Amino acid sequence: MASRWVKSPFPKGTYYFSGNEAAAEGAIAAGCRFYAGYPITPSSELMERMAVRLNEIGGVFIQMEDEIASISAVIGASWAGARAMTATSGPGFSLMQESIGYAAFTETPCVIIDVQRAGPCTGQATKVGSGDIMQAKWGSHGDYQVIALSPWSSQEMYDLTLRAFNLSEQYRVPAMVMADEAIGHLRETIRVAAKVEVWDRKKKKGGAPFDIEGEDGVPPMPSFGEGERLSVTGSTHDAYGFRKTDDPKAHARLVERINKKILNHKRSIIETEDYLLEDAEMAVVAYGFTARTSLYAVKRMRKDGTKVGMLRLKTLWPFPDEAVAEIGKKVKKIIVPEMNLGQVAGEVKKYVPCDVISLSQTNGEVIQPDTIMEMLRKI
Repeated sequence: MASRWVKSPFPKGTYYFSGNEAAAEGAIAAGCRFYAGYPITPSSELMERMAVRLNEIGGVFIQMEDEIASISAVIGASWAGARAMTATSGPGFSLMQESIGYAAFTETPCVIIDVQRAGPCTGQATKVGSGDIMQAKWGSHGDYQVIALSPWSSQEMYDLTLRAFNLSEQYRVPAMVMADEAIGHLRETIRVAAKVEVWDRKKKKGGAPFDIEGEDGVPPMPSFGEGERLSVTGSTHDAYGFRKTDDPKAHARLVERINKKILNHKRSIIETEDYLLEDAEMAVVAYGFTARTSLYAVKRMRKDGTKVGMLRLKTLWPFPDEAVAEIGKKVKKIIVPEMNLGQVAGEVKKYVPCDVISLSQTNGEVIQPDTIMEMLRKI
Protein backbone atom coordinates (compact mmCIF):
# COMPACT_ATOMS: atom_id res chain seq x y z
CA MET A 1 0.00 0.00 0.00
CA ALA A 2 1.40 3.36 -0.99
CA SER A 3 0.40 6.78 -2.13
CA ARG A 4 0.76 8.12 -5.65
CA TRP A 5 0.38 11.50 -7.30
CA VAL A 6 -2.30 11.83 -9.96
CA LYS A 7 -3.53 14.62 -12.17
CA SER A 8 -6.38 16.56 -10.61
CA PRO A 9 -9.70 15.84 -12.37
CA PHE A 10 -10.56 19.51 -11.91
CA PRO A 11 -8.25 21.97 -13.73
CA LYS A 12 -5.60 23.71 -11.66
CA GLY A 13 -6.70 27.17 -10.65
CA THR A 14 -8.57 29.40 -8.24
CA TYR A 15 -12.30 28.94 -7.80
CA TYR A 16 -15.15 30.52 -5.87
CA PHE A 17 -16.91 27.59 -4.19
CA SER A 18 -19.21 27.01 -1.28
CA GLY A 19 -17.93 24.56 1.29
CA ASN A 20 -20.35 21.90 0.07
CA GLU A 21 -19.23 22.34 -3.54
CA ALA A 22 -15.58 22.24 -2.51
CA ALA A 23 -16.13 18.99 -0.59
CA ALA A 24 -17.61 17.38 -3.70
CA GLU A 25 -14.56 18.36 -5.72
CA GLY A 26 -12.25 17.09 -2.98
CA ALA A 27 -14.01 13.73 -3.07
CA ILE A 28 -13.68 13.45 -6.83
CA ALA A 29 -10.02 14.46 -6.65
CA ALA A 30 -9.50 11.63 -4.13
CA GLY A 31 -10.90 9.13 -6.65
CA CYS A 32 -14.48 8.89 -5.38
CA ARG A 33 -16.60 7.34 -8.10
CA PHE A 34 -19.66 6.27 -6.11
CA TYR A 35 -22.10 8.38 -4.14
CA ALA A 36 -25.30 7.19 -2.50
CA GLY A 37 -27.32 9.66 -0.49
CA TYR A 38 -30.59 11.22 0.49
CA PRO A 39 -31.13 15.01 0.34
CA ILE A 40 -31.05 16.75 3.71
CA THR A 41 -30.43 20.36 4.66
CA PRO A 42 -27.78 21.77 4.95
CA SER A 43 -25.78 19.20 2.94
CA SER A 44 -28.01 19.00 -0.14
CA GLU A 45 -25.78 21.15 -2.39
CA LEU A 46 -22.99 18.61 -1.98
CA MET A 47 -25.26 15.83 -3.21
CA GLU A 48 -26.48 17.96 -6.11
CA ARG A 49 -22.94 18.67 -7.28
CA MET A 50 -21.94 15.01 -6.99
CA ALA A 51 -24.93 14.06 -9.15
CA VAL A 52 -23.64 16.32 -11.92
CA ARG A 53 -19.92 15.68 -11.57
CA LEU A 54 -20.05 11.88 -11.30
CA ASN A 55 -22.14 11.78 -14.45
CA GLU A 56 -19.44 13.85 -16.20
CA ILE A 57 -16.58 11.54 -15.23
CA GLY A 58 -18.26 8.15 -15.54
CA GLY A 59 -18.99 7.58 -11.85
CA VAL A 60 -22.17 6.32 -10.22
CA PHE A 61 -24.67 8.45 -8.33
CA ILE A 62 -27.73 6.99 -6.64
CA GLN A 63 -30.39 8.79 -4.64
CA MET A 64 -31.49 6.23 -2.08
CA GLU A 65 -34.80 5.96 -0.25
CA ASP A 66 -33.25 7.00 3.07
CA GLU A 67 -29.95 7.35 4.94
CA ILE A 68 -29.91 3.73 6.12
CA ALA A 69 -29.96 2.56 2.52
CA SER A 70 -27.42 5.24 1.58
CA ILE A 71 -24.67 4.12 3.94
CA SER A 72 -25.42 0.46 3.16
CA ALA A 73 -24.97 1.13 -0.56
CA VAL A 74 -21.70 2.95 0.15
CA ILE A 75 -20.38 -0.04 2.11
CA GLY A 76 -21.35 -2.39 -0.70
CA ALA A 77 -19.71 -0.19 -3.32
CA SER A 78 -16.52 -0.08 -1.26
CA TRP A 79 -16.31 -3.87 -1.19
CA ALA A 80 -16.90 -3.86 -4.95
CA GLY A 81 -13.69 -1.82 -5.24
CA ALA A 82 -14.94 1.76 -5.43
CA ARG A 83 -13.96 4.75 -3.36
CA ALA A 84 -17.38 5.61 -2.01
CA MET A 85 -19.06 8.27 0.12
CA THR A 86 -22.25 9.84 1.34
CA ALA A 87 -23.18 13.17 2.93
CA THR A 88 -25.86 14.02 5.45
CA SER A 89 -26.78 16.09 8.49
CA GLY A 90 -27.71 15.20 12.08
CA PRO A 91 -30.98 13.24 11.65
CA GLY A 92 -29.52 11.26 8.73
CA PHE A 93 -26.28 10.72 10.62
CA SER A 94 -28.34 9.17 13.43
CA LEU A 95 -29.89 6.70 11.00
CA MET A 96 -26.46 5.67 9.71
CA GLN A 97 -24.94 4.71 13.06
CA GLU A 98 -25.60 0.96 13.02
CA SER A 99 -24.01 0.65 9.59
CA ILE A 100 -21.08 2.85 10.61
CA GLY A 101 -20.40 0.31 13.36
CA TYR A 102 -20.64 -2.44 10.73
CA ALA A 103 -18.16 -0.58 8.52
CA ALA A 104 -15.74 -0.18 11.44
CA PHE A 105 -15.96 -3.88 12.38
CA THR A 106 -15.63 -5.09 8.79
CA GLU A 107 -12.85 -2.55 8.15
CA THR A 108 -14.63 -0.96 5.21
CA PRO A 109 -13.13 2.26 3.80
CA CYS A 110 -15.82 4.89 3.30
CA VAL A 111 -16.31 8.61 3.84
CA ILE A 112 -19.26 10.32 5.52
CA ILE A 113 -19.58 14.11 5.40
CA ASP A 114 -21.80 15.45 8.17
CA VAL A 115 -22.83 19.07 7.62
CA GLN A 116 -24.13 19.62 11.13
CA ARG A 117 -27.21 21.60 12.04
CA ALA A 118 -28.99 22.64 15.22
CA GLY A 119 -30.51 19.62 16.97
CA PRO A 120 -31.60 17.34 18.56
CA CYS A 121 -34.05 15.55 16.26
CA THR A 122 -35.27 17.68 13.34
CA GLY A 123 -34.26 20.79 15.28
CA GLN A 124 -33.59 23.84 13.12
CA ALA A 125 -33.02 22.36 9.70
CA THR A 126 -31.37 25.43 8.19
CA LYS A 127 -29.44 26.63 11.26
CA VAL A 128 -25.92 25.93 12.42
CA GLY A 129 -24.78 23.60 15.19
CA SER A 130 -21.93 21.31 16.22
CA GLY A 131 -23.85 18.77 18.21
CA ASP A 132 -22.70 15.59 16.45
CA ILE A 133 -19.11 15.42 17.73
CA MET A 134 -19.69 12.73 20.34
CA GLN A 135 -22.04 10.88 18.02
CA ALA A 136 -19.25 10.59 15.45
CA LYS A 137 -17.17 8.58 17.91
CA TRP A 138 -19.75 6.81 20.09
CA GLY A 139 -22.83 6.61 17.85
CA SER A 140 -22.59 2.86 17.34
CA HIS A 141 -22.20 0.37 20.20
CA GLY A 142 -19.05 -1.45 21.20
CA ASP A 143 -15.40 -0.46 21.04
CA TYR A 144 -14.14 0.77 17.69
CA GLN A 145 -12.31 3.70 16.15
CA VAL A 146 -13.16 6.16 13.41
CA ILE A 147 -11.33 9.16 11.98
CA ALA A 148 -13.11 12.51 12.11
CA LEU A 149 -11.75 15.76 10.65
CA SER A 150 -12.96 19.33 11.27
CA PRO A 151 -12.68 21.91 8.45
CA TRP A 152 -12.90 25.67 9.03
CA SER A 153 -12.96 26.94 5.44
CA SER A 154 -14.08 26.08 1.93
CA GLN A 155 -10.46 25.28 1.15
CA GLU A 156 -10.39 22.73 3.94
CA MET A 157 -13.68 21.24 2.82
CA TYR A 158 -11.73 20.36 -0.32
CA ASP A 159 -8.46 19.42 1.37
CA LEU A 160 -9.87 17.47 4.31
CA THR A 161 -12.38 15.56 2.21
CA LEU A 162 -9.48 14.43 0.05
CA ARG A 163 -7.51 13.56 3.20
CA ALA A 164 -10.48 11.69 4.68
CA PHE A 165 -10.51 9.41 1.64
CA ASN A 166 -6.77 8.81 1.91
CA LEU A 167 -6.92 8.01 5.61
CA SER A 168 -9.95 5.79 5.09
CA GLU A 169 -8.20 3.79 2.37
CA GLN A 170 -4.88 3.69 4.24
CA TYR A 171 -6.32 2.38 7.51
CA ARG A 172 -9.48 0.63 6.28
CA VAL A 173 -11.77 2.65 8.50
CA PRO A 174 -14.81 4.93 8.17
CA ALA A 175 -13.61 8.53 7.95
CA MET A 176 -15.82 11.53 8.62
CA VAL A 177 -15.69 15.20 7.75
CA MET A 178 -17.49 16.98 10.58
CA ALA A 179 -18.45 20.25 8.92
CA ASP A 180 -21.25 22.54 10.02
CA GLU A 181 -23.88 24.62 8.23
CA ALA A 182 -21.74 27.78 8.36
CA ILE A 183 -18.86 26.03 6.58
CA GLY A 184 -21.09 24.14 4.15
CA HIS A 185 -22.74 27.36 2.95
CA LEU A 186 -19.71 29.62 3.26
CA ARG A 187 -18.59 30.76 -0.19
CA GLU A 188 -14.96 31.76 -0.66
CA THR A 189 -11.91 31.27 -2.83
CA ILE A 190 -10.18 27.89 -2.96
CA ARG A 191 -7.11 26.75 -4.87
CA VAL A 192 -6.92 23.47 -6.74
CA ALA A 193 -3.46 22.01 -7.40
CA ALA A 194 -2.44 20.37 -10.67
CA LYS A 195 -1.76 17.04 -8.92
CA VAL A 196 -3.12 15.40 -5.78
CA GLU A 197 -1.83 12.56 -3.61
CA VAL A 198 -4.09 9.51 -3.31
CA TRP A 199 -3.69 6.29 -1.33
CA ASP A 200 -4.41 2.87 -2.77
CA ARG A 201 -5.67 -0.11 -0.79
CA LYS A 202 -3.25 -2.83 0.17
CA LYS A 203 -3.67 -5.91 -2.03
CA LYS A 204 -2.18 -9.39 -1.55
CA LYS A 205 -3.16 -12.47 -3.49
CA GLY A 206 -4.46 -15.03 -1.01
CA GLY A 207 -3.89 -12.67 1.91
CA ALA A 208 -6.15 -12.82 4.94
CA PRO A 209 -8.52 -9.82 4.65
CA PHE A 210 -9.17 -9.62 8.41
CA ASP A 211 -5.81 -10.41 9.96
CA ILE A 212 -2.64 -8.48 10.71
CA GLU A 213 -0.36 -8.11 7.73
CA GLY A 214 2.69 -6.07 8.66
CA GLU A 215 3.37 -3.62 11.44
CA ASP A 216 0.55 -1.20 10.65
CA GLY A 217 -2.15 -3.70 11.66
CA VAL A 218 -4.03 -3.09 8.41
CA PRO A 219 -4.78 -6.26 6.41
CA PRO A 220 -5.03 -6.41 2.62
CA MET A 221 -8.48 -5.76 1.17
CA PRO A 222 -9.64 -7.77 -1.83
CA SER A 223 -12.71 -6.73 -3.75
CA PHE A 224 -15.59 -8.95 -4.79
CA GLY A 225 -14.91 -10.21 -8.29
CA GLU A 226 -11.13 -10.49 -7.89
CA GLY A 227 -11.22 -14.26 -7.31
CA GLU A 228 -10.50 -14.20 -3.60
CA ARG A 229 -12.31 -16.32 -1.02
CA LEU A 230 -14.17 -13.47 0.64
CA SER A 231 -16.75 -13.45 3.41
CA VAL A 232 -17.81 -10.15 5.03
CA THR A 233 -19.84 -10.27 8.24
CA GLY A 234 -20.64 -7.97 11.13
CA SER A 235 -20.41 -10.95 13.50
CA THR A 236 -17.12 -11.86 15.16
CA HIS A 237 -14.95 -13.40 12.47
CA ASP A 238 -11.57 -14.99 11.89
CA ALA A 239 -8.81 -13.87 9.53
CA TYR A 240 -10.82 -14.93 6.47
CA GLY A 241 -14.18 -13.55 7.59
CA PHE A 242 -15.75 -16.77 8.87
CA ARG A 243 -18.00 -16.38 11.90
CA LYS A 244 -16.48 -17.13 15.31
CA THR A 245 -19.23 -15.87 17.58
CA ASP A 246 -18.45 -18.35 20.39
CA ASP A 247 -14.70 -17.78 20.42
CA PRO A 248 -13.68 -15.25 23.13
CA LYS A 249 -10.07 -15.11 21.93
CA ALA A 250 -11.09 -14.35 18.35
CA HIS A 251 -13.37 -11.53 19.49
CA ALA A 252 -10.84 -9.96 21.84
CA ARG A 253 -8.12 -10.15 19.21
CA LEU A 254 -10.28 -8.56 16.52
CA VAL A 255 -11.57 -5.72 18.70
CA GLU A 256 -8.06 -4.98 19.96
CA ARG A 257 -6.65 -4.83 16.44
CA ILE A 258 -9.31 -2.55 14.91
CA ASN A 259 -8.69 -0.11 17.74
CA LYS A 260 -4.89 -0.32 17.81
CA LYS A 261 -4.47 0.14 14.07
CA ILE A 262 -5.80 3.68 14.57
CA LEU A 263 -4.55 4.50 18.07
CA ASN A 264 -1.02 3.30 17.30
CA HIS A 265 -0.87 5.77 14.40
CA LYS A 266 -2.44 8.77 16.13
CA ARG A 267 0.57 10.99 15.52
CA SER A 268 0.31 10.41 11.77
CA ILE A 269 -3.44 11.02 11.73
CA ILE A 270 -3.91 13.95 14.13
CA GLU A 271 -3.46 17.52 12.93
CA THR A 272 -3.66 20.69 15.02
CA GLU A 273 -2.58 24.31 14.55
CA ASP A 274 -1.11 26.68 17.18
CA TYR A 275 -1.64 30.42 17.30
CA LEU A 276 0.12 32.84 19.68
CA LEU A 277 0.69 30.23 22.36
CA GLU A 278 4.38 30.86 23.09
CA ASP A 279 3.76 33.15 26.09
CA ALA A 280 0.04 32.61 26.57
CA GLU A 281 -1.50 32.52 30.03
CA MET A 282 -4.91 31.58 28.66
CA ALA A 283 -5.77 29.44 25.67
CA VAL A 284 -8.78 28.93 23.45
CA VAL A 285 -9.29 25.41 22.09
CA ALA A 286 -11.59 25.57 19.06
CA TYR A 287 -12.62 23.73 15.91
CA GLY A 288 -14.74 24.19 12.80
CA PHE A 289 -16.31 27.55 12.01
CA THR A 290 -16.03 28.59 15.67
CA ALA A 291 -12.25 28.52 15.33
CA ARG A 292 -12.49 31.38 12.80
CA THR A 293 -14.31 33.69 15.20
CA SER A 294 -12.10 32.48 18.04
CA LEU A 295 -8.91 33.39 16.22
CA TYR A 296 -10.27 36.87 15.46
CA ALA A 297 -11.11 37.30 19.14
CA VAL A 298 -7.68 36.07 20.24
CA LYS A 299 -5.89 38.51 17.93
CA ARG A 300 -8.05 41.40 19.15
CA MET A 301 -7.37 40.53 22.78
CA ARG A 302 -3.66 40.33 22.05
CA LYS A 303 -3.76 43.94 20.83
CA ASP A 304 -5.27 44.87 24.19
CA GLY A 305 -2.38 43.22 26.00
CA THR A 306 -4.06 39.96 27.03
CA LYS A 307 -1.74 36.95 26.79
CA VAL A 308 -4.06 34.52 25.08
CA GLY A 309 -3.47 31.98 22.30
CA MET A 310 -5.40 29.33 20.42
CA LEU A 311 -5.14 25.65 19.59
CA ARG A 312 -7.22 24.61 16.58
CA LEU A 313 -8.29 20.99 16.30
CA LYS A 314 -8.29 19.88 12.66
CA THR A 315 -8.73 16.29 13.84
CA LEU A 316 -11.43 15.48 16.38
CA TRP A 317 -11.10 11.68 16.43
CA PRO A 318 -8.71 10.24 17.42
CA PHE A 319 -8.76 13.08 19.94
CA PRO A 320 -5.58 15.24 19.99
CA ASP A 321 -4.88 14.41 23.65
CA GLU A 322 -1.14 15.05 23.51
CA ALA A 323 -1.47 18.50 21.93
CA VAL A 324 -4.18 19.47 24.42
CA ALA A 325 -2.17 18.13 27.37
CA GLU A 326 0.87 20.14 26.29
CA ILE A 327 -1.14 23.37 26.24
CA GLY A 328 -2.65 22.53 29.60
CA LYS A 329 0.81 22.50 31.18
CA LYS A 330 1.54 26.06 30.01
CA VAL A 331 -1.63 28.03 30.67
CA LYS A 332 -3.80 28.76 33.69
CA LYS A 333 -7.17 28.51 31.96
CA ILE A 334 -8.57 27.02 28.76
CA ILE A 335 -11.78 28.25 27.11
CA VAL A 336 -13.61 25.93 24.71
CA PRO A 337 -16.25 27.75 22.60
CA GLU A 338 -18.53 25.40 20.69
CA MET A 339 -22.03 25.23 19.25
CA ASN A 340 -23.16 22.51 21.64
CA LEU A 341 -23.27 22.05 25.40
CA GLY A 342 -19.58 21.30 25.87
CA GLN A 343 -18.85 18.08 24.00
CA VAL A 344 -15.20 18.84 23.26
CA ALA A 345 -14.78 20.78 26.51
CA GLY A 346 -15.47 17.51 28.32
CA GLU A 347 -12.69 15.80 26.39
CA VAL A 348 -10.25 18.64 27.08
CA LYS A 349 -10.88 18.32 30.82
CA LYS A 350 -9.62 14.74 30.74
CA TYR A 351 -6.10 15.74 29.73
CA VAL A 352 -5.23 19.02 31.45
CA PRO A 353 -4.56 20.08 35.07
CA CYS A 354 -5.75 23.67 34.56
CA ASP A 355 -9.28 25.10 34.64
CA VAL A 356 -11.41 24.40 31.56
CA ILE A 357 -14.30 26.75 30.86
CA SER A 358 -17.00 25.72 28.40
CA LEU A 359 -18.52 28.51 26.30
CA SER A 360 -21.62 26.89 24.86
CA GLN A 361 -24.18 28.22 22.42
CA THR A 362 -27.15 26.27 21.07
CA ASN A 363 -29.41 28.92 19.52
CA GLY A 364 -28.76 28.04 15.89
CA GLU A 365 -26.38 30.98 15.39
CA VAL A 366 -22.60 31.12 15.08
CA ILE A 367 -20.64 32.27 18.13
CA GLN A 368 -19.62 35.88 17.54
CA PRO A 369 -16.12 37.19 18.38
CA ASP A 370 -17.62 39.64 20.90
CA THR A 371 -19.07 36.73 22.86
CA ILE A 372 -15.66 35.07 23.07
CA MET A 373 -13.91 38.32 23.99
CA GLU A 374 -16.45 38.99 26.72
CA MET A 375 -15.70 35.59 28.24
CA LEU A 376 -11.93 36.17 28.01
CA ARG A 377 -12.26 39.54 29.74
CA LYS A 378 -14.31 38.03 32.57
CA ILE A 379 -11.65 35.46 33.41
